[in-house]
Amino acid sequence: MITEKGVMFTDKDIRQIENHGLTQDKVIEQIARLKSGMAFSNLVEAATINKGIFKFDKHEIQQYVDLYNDRLNSLNVLKFVPASGAATRMFKFIYQFLKDYHEDEERLGHYLKTHKNFWVFVNGLEKLPFFHEVVSQIPNYATLEIQEKYIAFVNVMLGENGLNCSSCPKGLLPFHKYNDEVLTAFHEHLLESTLYASSNNKANLHFTISEGHAKKFQEELSRIQEHVEHKTGTKFEVSFSYQSKSTDTIAIKSNNELYRTPEGHLLFRPAGHGALLENLNSLDADLIFIKNIDNIVVLEQNKKQSEFKKLLAGVLLDAQEKAFNYLNELDKDSVSEQKLLEIAMFLTHRMNVKLDEEFDDFTFNEKVSYLYKKLNRPIRVCGMVKNEGEPGGGPFWVKDSKGDVSLQIIEFAQIDVENKAQKAIVKHATHFNPTDLVCGTKDYKGNKFNLQNYVDHNAAFITLKSQNGTEIKALELPGLWNGSMADWNSIFVEIPLSTFNPVKTVNDLLKPAHQVL
Repeated sequence: MITEKGVMFTDKDIRQIENHGLTQDKVIEQIARLKSGMAFSNLVEAATINKGIFKFDKHEIQQYVDLYNDRLNSLNVLKFVPASGAATRMFKFIYQFLKDYHEDEERLGHYLKTHKNFWVFVNGLEKLPFFHEVVSQIPNYATLEIQEKYIAFVNVMLGENGLNCSSCPKGLLPFHKYNDEVLTAFHEHLLESTLYASSNNKANLHFTISEGHAKKFQEELSRIQEHVEHKTGTKFEVSFSYQSKSTDTIAIKSNNELYRTPEGHLLFRPAGHGALLENLNSLDADLIFIKNIDNIVVLEQNKKQSEFKKLLAGVLLDAQEKAFNYLNELDKDSVSEQKLLEIAMFLTHRMNVKLDEEFDDFTFNEKVSYLYKKLNRPIRVCGMVKNEGEPGGGPFWVKDSKGDVSLQIIEFAQIDVENKAQKAIVKHATHFNPTDLVCGTKDYKGNKFNLQNYVDHNAAFITLKSQNGTEIKALELPGLWNGSMADWNSIFVEIPLSTFNPVKTVNDLLKPAHQVL
């Protein structure tokens, strides 16, 4: 038994920690964070139009789109797609139907009236992209009673001997149907990349997936690649990576004792999408688009929406070019006081950087050093969508522990809604984050930034879970576009709500954005 900083590890524990790619110090740090509790964000105000969010008119949008189009073939562009999730949660209400409905006890009409989600589902069955594949596996489907049809359909849709949809990775689930061709979300992302994220007839895509799904993704790529390349005239370079086990975090009991499995092992859990920063950090590209696997629409609608991806990229290129020019100026001995003022104005009005209140009193050399440090950072341009429902997580001005105020994307879980002042700020939020961003991860000399240097580690999440009947505290790393990018320079741009069409439940596949008209 080894005791370090109040934590008791056995020799067996230490071997387990090291085999996981972790260190004792790292695990002890995680335990301390779990014990100390979650640090809520300190919201100053909501980011709104002209107060942290840019809104461009048609002429300005076209200028940025043209800028991106003009530069595209000289850039190495990559599309980064987090795609590790299984589709299980999409079918939660279907499983509830199988559990709750008993045809000999309950009339179907009553069940449909009291379970709207299931009513929507059965009324749209024929619009589902996998409808015909399911029905083809049900003998005499057309002659079955209505409730028999529904039960047979969901059993084949979910069953291991049928489509096994809920165990399928969401990226490989049939999403859209074009005449007789059914396309997965993965397939659609390849097609989408040709609209805005390909240059010189080549598209680079990187998907983060679960290791257990790797074979299925490779099989799908092999099945479709030649066809898609022929159809689009584009060569696809597709790579995959897994969430590293070394990013997993330890879980402890709610009473702060170490949790042990029935076999006596420590429990390590995947640490949320913030763990993907390591995957992003390993990539080498001039521009990196980030978009979730389930936010993909049918191709015809995507052609319109792709213009807004180009808008974000154009904004980034414009800001990055100016930042790089200023950084080169700061490298010169001849930089003037007037130029320093110009750079300060650019940081304030374009990069949304709140300068130190004492900046005007800095010496000349202090100003140069300060501006250089503020400018020489990764840049992200994030699309923001109008919030037409209940306000929640999204873009806010936030004050950190050092008193510095910056523009951040904040999840609802990071907000102390019991605090009346913080809750009032949330109520004034006008936009939310659809996870639609473009990143510049190289500096003005062409070197890759080490993205691990720009993380706010205090922005980790602590959640309560149940493990074998025991309540545990689980730690999630700062979210990839939340605390993991806290010290990036951030530019937020309003984009239309039509660009946000995630598939969270199977019923979302029935919406117009996922139907071929």
